[in-house]
Amino acid sequence: MSRAKEPKPFVRKFEETDMRHVGEVGGKNASLGEMIQNLAGRGIPVPGGFAVTAEGYWRFLDASGLRKTIADILSGLDVHDVNDLAEKGNRVRQAIMAAAMPEDLAKAVGAAYKELCGGSKKPVDVAVRSSATAEDLPGASFAGQQETFLNIRGEYAVTDAVRRCFASLFTNRAISYRAENGFDHLKVALSVGVQRMVRSDLACAGVMFTIDTETGFRDAVLINASYGLGESVVLGKVNPDQYYVFKPMLKKGFRPIVGKAVGSKETRIDYSMEGGATIRTVNVPPEDRVRFCLTDDEILTLARWGALIEDYYSKLNGHPQPMDIEWAKDGLTGALWIVQARPETVQAGKDRKVLEEFVLEKRSEVLVHGMSVGARIGAGKVHVIKDVHDMDSFKDGEILVTDMTDPDWVPVMKRASAIVTNSGGRTCHAAIVSREMGTPAVVGCGNATMVLKDGMDVTVSCADGEEGRVYNGLLPYKINVTKLAHFKAPKTQIMMNLAEPEKAFDFASIPNSGVGLARIEFIFINYLKAHPLALLHPEKVADKAVRDQLDALTAAYESKESFCVNRLAEGVGRLAAAFWPNDVIVRASDFKTNEYASLLGGAGFEPKESNPMIGWRGASRYYDPRYKEAFLLECRAFKKVRDEMGLTNLVVMVPFCRTPEEGKAVLKTMAEAGLVQGKNGLRVFVMIEIPSNIILAEQFADVFDGFSIGSNDLTQLTLGVDRDSEMVSHLYDEQNEAVRSSIRHVIRAAKKKKVKIGICGQAPSDYPAFAEFLVEEGIDSISLNPDTVLKTSLAISKTEAKLARKKTAKK
Repeated sequence: MSRAKEPKPFVRKFEETDMRHVGEVGGKNASLGEMIQNLAGRGIPVPGGFAVTAEGYWRFLDASGLRKTIADILSGLDVHDVNDLAEKGNRVRQAIMAAAMPEDLAKAVGAAYKELCGGSKKPVDVAVRSSATAEDLPGASFAGQQETFLNIRGEYAVTDAVRRCFASLFTNRAISYRAENGFDHLKVALSVGVQRMVRSDLACAGVMFTIDTETGFRDAVLINASYGLGESVVLGKVNPDQYYVFKPMLKKGFRPIVGKAVGSKETRIDYSMEGGATIRTVNVPPEDRVRFCLTDDEILTLARWGALIEDYYSKLNGHPQPMDIEWAKDGLTGALWIVQARPETVQAGKDRKVLEEFVLEKRSEVLVHGMSVGARIGAGKVHVIKDVHDMDSFKDGEILVTDMTDPDWVPVMKRASAIVTNSGGRTCHAAIVSREMGTPAVVGCGNATMVLKDGMDVTVSCADGEEGRVYNGLLPYKINVTKLAHFKAPKTQIMMNLAEPEKAFDFASIPNSGVGLARIEFIFINYLKAHPLALLHPEKVADKAVRDQLDALTAAYESKESFCVNRLAEGVGRLAAAFWPNDVIVRASDFKTNEYASLLGGAGFEPKESNPMIGWRGASRYYDPRYKEAFLLECRAFKKVRDEMGLTNLVVMVPFCRTPEEGKAVLKTMAEAGLVQGKNGLRVFVMIEIPSNIILAEQFADVFDGFSIGSNDLTQLTLGVDRDSEMVSHLYDEQNEAVRSSIRHVIRAAKKKKVKIGICGQAPSDYPAFAEFLVEEGIDSISLNPDTVLKTSLAISKTEAKLARKKTAKK
């Protein structure tokens, strides 16, 4: 006699749930149970709770006859007709809200909630979240389409919130998504998670990805944080703080925070008991907006948890699995919690064998700017929509401009050629959906809806790093597509010239042997913005307005000195992390006096020189008492990258060093900051850009560990030509025999002294014949602009093959 099959439960405690129960409780709830059972013992705290199962959802529909009602209402629906979709979706939701909760289901939910309260007379506040049973499966991303209700307390309120979650399975956006992806509306069930609230309304919360959401760089953890409940970040209501952590060094016990940016965080979502509302939005005090939400220790703790969660799910699934994680900090206890984790489905699924580069060919006035999402470019007419109910007027190919988006905006977002929002960060709704659709978006502009007007022709560019820009007019652009599947690197090391840390994760995907020249000047201009001596001695800055700017710039840091060291270290660290373990050769600051003077507060610290190009620049500043203490800050930043972050692939390069004796003076100054040549494997290179570097090459090789030829300045000083002068520009020629002869000499000297030699000037990028000359002379590495790496690599491979044939013929 066969045994009767046991009925599936209406409720499952998270402690009794794991990924085997996805069909019953959905991916979100199954993941919570999986973590509670298997990761709590590894120190990852997850708030407890329970799931109302898919069986409970079907019980609700069957007890009230809703299956037929829903099928009848949705019969003949045209999801592309916005009005028809809105009308029928509303009717389905009203029918669900009008239906009574079956007694057996209501009792099961009530009993589970009472157990969660643990016998306390005071009801526990919970989050009630929807979890579609098909969400987060390959090819189906239902996450975020249903509703979440926060600060729910009491048995009746919890049961009512469950019903509202059931109704949210039929929001307009969810109906549209299922129809467009071939899912039967009555074959996708909804589970509801009921989870203890973390009192982040008194602290902060946010989102964490274990992959860079823009580039797909897998070794980074990205954390967004803002005050109050996490919905502020998820829904893009604020511009959050942003932190990057490098996973490989984190796992070795280092502290590799390679990016920190303060978000404006104007508002937060708090608890509320007014007028029946459970939450409210309030303003954040100005003094809190300029501070970081999290300490460095908290950033690193979250990143470690993220890496552990990723490793666990990667082993569980049998393949690398980047994760999308929500976290919260309890303001009562100060404890951090993981409140949700799901697979990241956008970047993880992209084809990395094809490199696509959008290049803007012309620029114009920048109308607004914000954070770029993706690396594409879109153009069209502006259409400002301030209310989602007005989206039926939107035309295909227009630029959507709005304050922020939520899942109700998806139908109109799909029709836009680009999206621009006032609010939001890299993990907000607008960013996530735009990334998934491959639509360029600029978020967190602040004033887009005020500056951009209906009908304006604009170009939205996300192809220039982390800052996205909206340009006036329709500008020309091109798309470079490169297939990497069959690329074979030449024997000569091909490195890159880089300046912007924001582009490092993206460019790291190009086949390379590291970075031959990273210009720290860009980090000074965009990260520091101020003259280092003005940061050390603000009291010597005469202009009060400038002193106020210095105060505002450094408000998030304990001191202006700390600001200087940490900001430099973050920029350099990001470069070193992107290309780990390959060498990243960072040139110490090489501004000229007029360029230093243009930094905030710099005018009072710099002399006026008649010829700054060959004046007080490079090495001559570093040991000079007038600038030495500023250079020591730079050295401390380099030391932090190598020692605290663990990025020992950082190689320091000294520019414009006129004599070997000067080189020794610089090394002595570096040692005063704890940056000792040879210690912890530190190598120090010198730029070869002055005729004295060529003439005394062997003596310079006794001081430094390697050479890097700067062909731009070397050409200028060899030929005695001001490269910026139009009058003699026709004489400036990096392929001139005098320049070639100098390079040939220094390569041979380097080989004799057994020090590494490379080149980082412009010439190899511009002239394939010059690159061939370098290979023939036996140079160790050639550093190129990123956009020329693949093309020049192929030419160099051909040269190497030709040279090999010559050698064979001689034998």
